[in-house]
Amino acid sequence: MKLTGHCILITGGSAGIGFSLAKRLVEKGNKVIIASSNVNRLDQALQACPALIAYPCNLENPAEINEFTRTILLAHPDLNILINNAGIQFNYNFLQDPDTSSKINREIQINLTSMIQLCSNLLAHLTTKPNAAIVNVSSGLGLVPKKSAPVYCATKAAVHLFTKGLRYQLESTNVKVFEIIPPLVSTEMTAGRGKGKISPEQLAHEFVQGFERDRYEILIGKIKLLRMIQRISPSLADKLLKHS
Repeated sequence: MKLTGHCILITGGSAGIGFSLAKRLVEKGNKVIIASSNVNRLDQALQACPALIAYPCNLENPAEINEFTRTILLAHPDLNILINNAGIQFNYNFLQDPDTSSKINREIQINLTSMIQLCSNLLAHLTTKPNAAIVNVSSGLGLVPKKSAPVYCATKAAVHLFTKGLRYQLESTNVKVFEIIPPLVSTEMTAGRGKGKISPEQLAHEFVQGFERDRYEILIGKIKLLRMIQRISPSLADKLLKHS
């Protein structure tokens, strides 16, 4: 993939990984649209990087997602890359949490269902563009789960498999399908969790390198080592991540 001249939509683009990706891609000479349900963060993102274009969208609402995609396609018919980055994580114990249903529904809807809906809504358009791509952000926890967030891990495993399956379906088209598989990244979502985090800026740097070289599974940082351990000794990988 070339790195310039694209029109790119990034969900969850107002902070963390999404914002770092947006800044880096703007610097590379692309038009970048960010979407978030948090209007205040969108304003802050625009102040920090005025070249961005911002739209509010609540990914928990399927009807709003449909309206959002219609709006984007009307306003930006040059859109040719979708980056599904938005995600949330709840840590809880099913035996101790009195009300898990709302958390379960939110994690599945935001992390997985909304991503599939956006892909479905935009695919007909993307297939008309000569340099089109879909980029889905999963997680190392989608390869090896941790004890405290089983639903999050399940959604990211589903993202991983959906991305691979979609790539198979689109092999004969012009749409390339990428996956970013990050380790623990220093964001608001991971505040107070774990050690050895990488910065969102480092992730963005490694993504750009992999994207340019058409590496469809872009393993970030320590995930390269985790993938190797998983292949050699799955039980060791499970042991390392179980209490992460």
